[in-house]
Amino acid sequence: MTCIERVYVGASVVPAIDNRPMHDAGGATTGGEGDVGERWQPADCGFLRSLLALPELALVAESCPAERLLHERLVATPTGAVDTAELAAIADRDARDNYTTFLAFRDAVERAGTLEAHYLALVRGGRIALPPVFLDRMVEAIVAALVDASSDPFERRAAQLLHRGQRVAVVDGRVLCADRERADHANEAGGAFDLVRDVLRGGGPIGDLPILGAANASEFTRAADPRGWVLDLSHEIANDLGHGLTFTMARAHSGLAALARVLERWVFHFLAVRTTIRPLARIDDPTWRWHVGLDAEATALLNALYRGETPDDEQLERLVGLFRLDFADLREMRADVAGRPVYLGLAFDAAQTLKLKPQNLLVNLPIAEPV
Repeated sequence: MTCIERVYVGASVVPAIDNRPMHDAGGATTGGEGDVGERWQPADCGFLRSLLALPELALVAESCPAERLLHERLVATPTGAVDTAELAAIADRDARDNYTTFLAFRDAVERAGTLEAHYLALVRGGRIALPPVFLDRMVEAIVAALVDASSDPFERRAAQLLHRGQRVAVVDGRVLCADRERADHANEAGGAFDLVRDVLRGGGPIGDLPILGAANASEFTRAADPRGWVLDLSHEIANDLGHGLTFTMARAHSGLAALARVLERWVFHFLAVRTTIRPLARIDDPTWRWHVGLDAEATALLNALYRGETPDDEQLERLVGLFRLDFADLREMRADVAGRPVYLGLAFDAAQTLKLKPQNLLVNLPIAEPV
């Protein structure tokens, strides 16, 4: 059995130029939690059972009798007490460690009261000593309540970016992303760097991963595997009119616009702060004061641009999304930046992997301190 990876690096905090982390790392709730807490959810037995089904915790042929007995008991009663003797009886050390990690996480969520309260406490605490798979499963459960089955298909696919890694390729000006696990599995026989290009061409080993669009959106709603769809993150379409004229228009079903709407709900769900987030083509602001990278690559790139540095072309080409975030109520912003926009960035790395960190929005926005 493979041991669960334990350390997850938390939100990438922007250096203290004008941008400073806003929250006390020890806080587990936000101002106005009376309203927020009503929407938050406890870790029910279904959620805990989903963790027990993970490869790191699922039974294998080599599982000893003690592990089988404990696993079966926890599946039946995920919140049941487990004593140290039961753990010590498990023969495989990795399995023993994995159950210990699961039980510590389960108990911490129970003490916090809800998934959201525990998640917020974790991300405000800096470095997160929690398996990435547990953190992603928490986000998946939280996001599921924000984009239910009645939501727009593009929003539901975009919401996957908050908890699942993506493979990205830019093809003929289109920015396409496929679920990393699905794409890599479908392309095991080939290289990982041309995954989305192959999809777009409609051939090759992963031609069965369709690109989500208006024509097949209803099929996505009925799909057995909603992760097996490619999302087009392109926001604008440029049409050459000839004579040196180009007409640019926003796509009706922009993946970036759908992601922006999901992020608005994410912020409000945790912080009870209403915002408007919209995609941008560029940041053209001589009084730029605040930015938040939505992933490690974008954080580094925006920091460099903010300092007046010129990133290399390869870095700039990996920036696939820019957004402008505005607060609906300026009183909820820090006074020194009230009324100024917050710029967001999204980028993929050299391995064409995009891993969005939604916690960055929760710890790096310029929220006013509670009075």
